[in-house]
Amino acid sequence: MLDIADELSRWLEEGRDFAVATVVAVSGSAPRGPGAALAVDADGTVIGSVSGGCVEGAVYDLCAQALADGVAVRERFGYSDEDAFAVGLTCGGVLDILVTPIPADGPDRKTFQTALTAAARGEAVALARVVRGPARLLGRALAVRHDGSYEGEVGGHPDLDRAVVDETRSLLNAGRTGTFDIAQDGSHCEPDLTLLVESIVPPPRMLVFGAIDFAAALVRVGKFLGYHVTVCDARPVFATRSRFPEADDIVVDWPHRYLHRARTDDRTVVCVLTHDAKFDVPLLETALRLPAAYIGAMGSRRTHEDRDRRLRETGLTEAELTRLHSPIGLDLGARTPEETALSIAAEIVAARHGGTGLPLSDSHTPIHHDTDGRRPGRSARVAA
Repeated sequence: MLDIADELSRWLEEGRDFAVATVVAVSGSAPRGPGAALAVDADGTVIGSVSGGCVEGAVYDLCAQALADGVAVRERFGYSDEDAFAVGLTCGGVLDILVTPIPADGPDRKTFQTALTAAARGEAVALARVVRGPARLLGRALAVRHDGSYEGEVGGHPDLDRAVVDETRSLLNAGRTGTFDIAQDGSHCEPDLTLLVESIVPPPRMLVFGAIDFAAALVRVGKFLGYHVTVCDARPVFATRSRFPEADDIVVDWPHRYLHRARTDDRTVVCVLTHDAKFDVPLLETALRLPAAYIGAMGSRRTHEDRDRRLRETGLTEAELTRLHSPIGLDLGARTPEETALSIAAEIVAARHGGTGLPLSDSHTPIHHDTDGRRPGRSARVAA
């Protein structure tokens, strides 16, 4: 639902009645993940998507019905062997959809407004909703911020809201969307509720070092993928706004010195395109000891071998060195800056989701990789 926050926050400001259909569970080769949403207002206006077209018509009808009767409903859509073109997913997957009416005078209206307004502003927020449980609780919501403050209530027990806030903050702090199970008394014994938590956090960072033509192409691709992109180079004549108009930040500094003070986390992508040892070695020595989702460095195989030797001399461990993707990118036969940027982006996506980088026609793995994880001791299902 937070993926269409801009439009929905505008609908809230305009006082529209609407219903939202949200993907709450997925199995098989479904086209959209948990949190994907489609909304319909009282005039029949539609925004968003839950399946890329497979079941949109049926979901539209569910939203219209929810607006009419004011009742939240959960429905399952899956593949039908008898009639693959009936209401179902011809790709073979299964989607569970929660449809929630949000009338102007609804009890959760303020909760949704808190979450959607924060999301539209790019602020960190999570929306937790009951997606399995008693009918009276289905669709009830809490909007939770990083500091633990929240809006709304799930209801049912005085300890339940506090437990939901704690679980939701854990997912928000990790920047994750996922589900967890809990009992109506707030405990984890015999859980009879499932809540979907949609988290939205500031965009992940892409740090591009080396203000070259390949960097300009990578900046464009990085922005397309939703990264906050910074270009850094020690040479002021190259690191200019006119050369990188789409970059969020342009920094003129020695790369390793900037990286020492830059904020990185386990979503940060570091792309080293300088292929000059005096920049690369101190930069990569720093980068490989910091949290990051991906660290790649451009250069020929000969450059890589020389760089690897120099990095080993700095004292980096084998485990630290295995984090480095070098030469950077997948083997696409790329030649132009744009093609090279595509190969780098493809490797970043594969690393993020556990992809093989092989052609799907030659691979027997699932098209949509399962990135679910569980926190120890909790019945939690998490999606990246």
